[in-house]
Amino acid sequence: MATDTLKSTPGASGASGIRRLLLDNGALTALIVLVVAMSALSGDFLTTDNLLNVGVQAAVTAILAFGVTFVIVSAGIDLSVGSVAALSATVLAWTATSHGVPVFIGVLLAVATGIAAGLVNGFLIAYGKLPPFIATLAMLSVARGLSLVISEGSPIALPDSVSHLGDTLGGWLPVPVLVMIVMGLIAAFVLGRTYIGRSMYAIGGNEEAARLSGLRVKKQKLAIYALSGVFAAVAGVVLAARLSSAQPQAADGYELDAIAAVVIGGASLAGGTGKASGTLIGALILAVLRNGLNLLNVSAFWQQVVIGVVIALAVLFDTLRRKAGATPVTAGTGGGKGKQAGTYALAAVVTVAIVGATSFLHNGSSSSSNPKMGLSLSTLNNPFFVQIRAGAQAEAKKLGIDLTVTDAQNDASQQANQLQNFTSSRVGAIIVNPVDSDAASNSVKAADKAKIPVIAVDRGVNNAQTEALVASDNVAGGELAAKTVAEKLGGKGKIVILQGQAGTSAARERAQGFANGLKAYPGIQVVAQQPADFDRTKGLDVMSNLLQAHPDVQGVIAANDEMALGAIKALGSKAGKSVSVVGFDGTPDGLNAVKGGSLYASVAQQPSQLGKIAVDNALKAFQGKKVEQTVKVPVKVVTKENVAGFGG
Repeated sequence: MATDTLKSTPGASGASGIRRLLLDNGALTALIVLVVAMSALSGDFLTTDNLLNVGVQAAVTAILAFGVTFVIVSAGIDLSVGSVAALSATVLAWTATSHGVPVFIGVLLAVATGIAAGLVNGFLIAYGKLPPFIATLAMLSVARGLSLVISEGSPIALPDSVSHLGDTLGGWLPVPVLVMIVMGLIAAFVLGRTYIGRSMYAIGGNEEAARLSGLRVKKQKLAIYALSGVFAAVAGVVLAARLSSAQPQAADGYELDAIAAVVIGGASLAGGTGKASGTLIGALILAVLRNGLNLLNVSAFWQQVVIGVVIALAVLFDTLRRKAGATPVTAGTGGGKGKQAGTYALAAVVTVAIVGATSFLHNGSSSSSNPKMGLSLSTLNNPFFVQIRAGAQAEAKKLGIDLTVTDAQNDASQQANQLQNFTSSRVGAIIVNPVDSDAASNSVKAADKAKIPVIAVDRGVNNAQTEALVASDNVAGGELAAKTVAEKLGGKGKIVILQGQAGTSAARERAQGFANGLKAYPGIQVVAQQPADFDRTKGLDVMSNLLQAHPDVQGVIAANDEMALGAIKALGSKAGKSVSVVGFDGTPDGLNAVKGGSLYASVAQQPSQLGKIAVDNALKAFQGKKVEQTVKVPVKVVTKENVAGFGG
């Protein structure tokens, strides 16, 4: 294992001793190299605020990964931890906010939810004989579905007493970092000092031998997966506290980050090896990578490539190390603990020395005279937001602004990290297109505290002060879409509605607009409403399914053009003839479909104008000039008759 202390082979000395030290502490070496490299490449990396940001950004992944470590050490896998984290946080918010349950009881219920999910996983694996991959994959879906059912697809605000878990102590020490340290110590104690910890290594090393030696393997597996559920629940509460709300779509995909942290930290997926210290180092490596790449303005798409390469190299390095003859000393065996502590201390001294030297690279260097700004978009997987980026970048280039653009990938937690990175690097202004209006509030408050003006674009930020909101009205746009399809059908007919991603403000507001607009047309019957997550492929699949039950549908309203284009594909020759489809956003593909006649209309928001105007207002705020609190970019219904004159 890359971070375990290992027994050296006889005769190792001098250069071979250094080689052995590096081999025996591969993940730690990689972390040191990353810290030194990021310090050399970015003058914003090595600041107290940013290093604390790295700790905060590692916290949720690390806590999840500590629980996953138990499972992987015992040769299992847990794919459900991200969904269980979201479900636990939703239970806490739902009970404490909607039902008046005391917060302390709500926290206990959240933890109990995690335990229950873990016990179900353990029962299916130990007694149901299901493979861990299948059992936890099923729980992933069940937990996420229950989270959406309980919350009705919308974020639930947390009580202030819980939100404080996302704050700092003494104005500088983040509470999530303290929770991460405490949970790490608990994980290390369980693995190294308890009967169940020794059982994990025994089961992972050879389950049949463990059973024959008298170990109650089935009961131990129940306990192991229950422990994983506890850590997932704690991670969910910490994540919700950071976002001031329980997000039903929170921690989506975090199970992969947790597994990656454990593997990078040196654990073997075959079981039998793994330590809490290695897992922490793995989580820190992922956090340093993301933080540093954000500061260096590396595309979020390339960040995924880099992280994948790091995971592959970590496993390859571990394989080479084992072939070199290293023999891991697993937790609880008692040997090498003092030596390992010395190694960590030496690593800290070396890191401080090298980083201190590299800091001279930035001393006295001339910084650009151009103002620096950051733009955090909710996603770049949607043409609408790509157009916002294009408009913003064109205007920034024209005005001489250094604009850094990040992609939150529809993850409110990832966006919080990006906004914190902008704040710690002291950009002149921040433009944010929130994944969720409530979840962005804490990060915007932090920027405001640092005297950095924030401009919201397309969606507002709740419970926080922004200099301006540059947006079109989603509700009004939804009403226009409903009016357009209703008038096309002559006020009578059957329609279906394709909704956006559950939990996002755009989906809620557009759905509200659809409902408001249709009230004036009692002859329009909505036969089905289903989410297709703003995705073209899902729009195709959902519409194909709905046509089986409602083949006589006459109209479709989609919450964006991507879903509308998917629906057109499902409708085939019916689109534009017997079925009228109305989209939303006015993307290039959508406008082309309007020209071709398959898409009847699109409620266009002129996204490139949103980006341009947001940058203009950010510069005004940076220069101390007055900006309007709300800047509305009008929406426009684009049909075949007027599409030629629409510029976007």
